[in-house]
Amino acid sequence: MKKSVHADIGVFGGSGFYNFLKVSDEVNVDTPYGNPSESIVIGELEGLAVAFLPRHGKNHSIPPHKINYRANVSAMKKLGVKRIFSPCAAGSLQPEIKPGEFVVCNQFVDRTNCRIDTYYDGPHTTHISTADPYCPDLRKTVINAAKELGITVHEKGTVVIVQGPRFSTKAESRWYSSQGWEVINMTQYPEVVLARELEICFVNISLITDYDAGLEENPEIGPVSSRDIIKIFKENNEMLRKLLFKAIPEVSRNRNCICSHALKGAVIS
Repeated sequence: MKKSVHADIGVFGGSGFYNFLKVSDEVNVDTPYGNPSESIVIGELEGLAVAFLPRHGKNHSIPPHKINYRANVSAMKKLGVKRIFSPCAAGSLQPEIKPGEFVVCNQFVDRTNCRIDTYYDGPHTTHISTADPYCPDLRKTVINAAKELGITVHEKGTVVIVQGPRFSTKAESRWYSSQGWEVINMTQYPEVVLARELEICFVNISLITDYDAGLEENPEIGPVSSRDIIKIFKENNEMLRKLLFKAIPEVSRNRNCICSHALKGAVIS
């Protein structure tokens, strides 16, 4: 990063979200962990500088298991970002959570493997708490904004993150559903824990595009076509844009949440 650039808010998204913001700047950010997925777009929204990074790269060239999550989150921190919005496409694991709806997750279950998921490899042992991994203040802001916009939103849910790039088998999907977990995705982990390690507030918005494999045989649901998924995804993108434009300016300027002091008492020396 050759010039001094600052951002207040960060947004991670898929390549489908790339044009949610008018571009005022575009920067390459070097990190100790390598290069982020793409150059970071900076825009302005009601006086706030917003940094956007497509986690899969601009052309969706990086599969979920190959994303350099540490570099992506570190780049946001380097820009001065203190809050990250992390929308993602997701499948539903429960019949009552329908395609086209949003879930603001409050818990996750990690089913990935071999992903580098910490900044703290020594010499000091560091154990952050992820009992409540998503920022309660940001979650409240997003939920309230969605309600004001008339967007159907589920106020809590557990996202199970699978390794990818393959989708789940029907047996795996039925197991996840039987546990009561609500949505399934491939990218939420380790984004959320890396943000917590850097004391960055983090909120997930799961955009439901389809029912996962284990639910498709339900006679009340039936199989979903790729045409249906694409249609829902495009509609979700437009709703997401409205939601971000509504929620971001309403973020409190003060931080008193658990994220802001996540490292307090976490380092063992």
